[in-house]
Amino acid sequence: MTQLTALDAQFLSAESATTAAHVAGVAVLDPSCAPSGTITRERLAALLLERMHLSPALSLRVTEVPFGLDHPYWAPDPDFSIDNHLFETELEAPGEDTQLADTVARLHERHLNRDHPLWEMHLITGLSGGRVAVYTKVHHAAIDGVSGAETLAALLDLSPEPRSVEPPLCPPPEAPHLLDMLAGAAVRTVTHPARAVRSLVRAAGDLDAIPVVATLPGSRLIARAARFVTGDERSRPDLPSLAVPHTPFNGPISAERRFAYGSVPLKEVKHVAKSYGMSVNDIVMALCASALRAWLDERGALPDQPLIAAVPVAVRTASARDCAGNQISAMIIPMATHVADTGERLRATAEAMRTAKRRFAMSPATWLHELCAMLPSPVSALTPAVFRLASVAFPPINLIISNVPGPQFPLYLCGGRVLSYYPMSVLTDLSGGVNITCFSYDGVLDFGVVACPDRVDDVWRLMHHLRTAMDELTFLTRDLAPV
Repeated sequence: MTQLTALDAQFLSAESATTAAHVAGVAVLDPSCAPSGTITRERLAALLLERMHLSPALSLRVTEVPFGLDHPYWAPDPDFSIDNHLFETELEAPGEDTQLADTVARLHERHLNRDHPLWEMHLITGLSGGRVAVYTKVHHAAIDGVSGAETLAALLDLSPEPRSVEPPLCPPPEAPHLLDMLAGAAVRTVTHPARAVRSLVRAAGDLDAIPVVATLPGSRLIARAARFVTGDERSRPDLPSLAVPHTPFNGPISAERRFAYGSVPLKEVKHVAKSYGMSVNDIVMALCASALRAWLDERGALPDQPLIAAVPVAVRTASARDCAGNQISAMIIPMATHVADTGERLRATAEAMRTAKRRFAMSPATWLHELCAMLPSPVSALTPAVFRLASVAFPPINLIISNVPGPQFPLYLCGGRVLSYYPMSVLTDLSGGVNITCFSYDGVLDFGVVACPDRVDDVWRLMHHLRTAMDELTFLTRDLAPV
């Protein structure tokens, strides 16, 4: 039996009436190349049942420990039915992109049913041009960005003709027994103080890189002292201020969601990156900085300090590839939203990213897990209240920005060609009322922007500014040769 880690359990605990902690994506498909020329719910159901064993997140449900004494366990669903996970929706004519976005936003608001494995798939028909869409969501307790992409890949093919898949070789894991869970809870309760101290020691060396804590007086001195005590004598680059400015993005969120999506050519992104000796991820951050600056400036809400963004980083090892759950950390990065000139903003972004990467490379990649591990399991029930209070008193970041690399060749689902894949992520009181995620696929960079309407009144305008920012960078580098 497999138990959720402290970080995985925290994603469950973070859910509330206004927070649904699942990650998702919208695949827009051209069904014309499918053998039957259509994609039906029946064909999707057959594909899912045939390939579910390729991703553990699809077949396991959460089993709670009585009274919340310990982290939950993953266990098979004895009453699994595809009808609890696969649904179909038809858009009214004319089936425009805004209608799809509104439908997906409503689906994204809904919590997953914890009585079943924590995922859903929705076939959405009626899009203009004969297209269809497939919206899929999986709880963040079960997957991170990398494992989410791998889960999607398990269902996709390299041609319209579906590949054959070997049946499962191993029997499903056994469900945890009540006595075993209670015994484990008793042991971990007794040993928790010692484990919490170890986690604190491991995290202390990077106090000056952890949100909120980094802004406290003496955090850098304490971090250096902790590294000295543990024998870590490597010199780390000092980080700039991580003080979080006030923006409309931060504060308590509602249960409503809005969604906008769009794409930019990956070739142009790579050209800008090569011209300035930067990475694709650096350019993504520069695009987001420009878009956020323009959106805030339009509303007279642009702070004179840099916005602070959390950028998730995959730390999944090969041995953990087939495990449900998260193997992630995060870089905390000041964004050059306070810089007016496009070229200077790009250079400031490059410098901020270089510093953050150097610091991350020299730091433990587990600080996010260590922070979660310090909390006893029964205390996790207070997470939503703590998040809501922190969003008002001391938000740790302004928003989360994610960039997930994907394949640069066409993929097919039930024979239909995937035209685009727009990712979606989680909003919480703590992390802000807007989230920007992008996915590179087949020559384009697909952006998905999820927002709370109480915090972002026009999410499509933000998507417009992302495209404008790409045009500005393309114009800026039109005469430059790659570095």
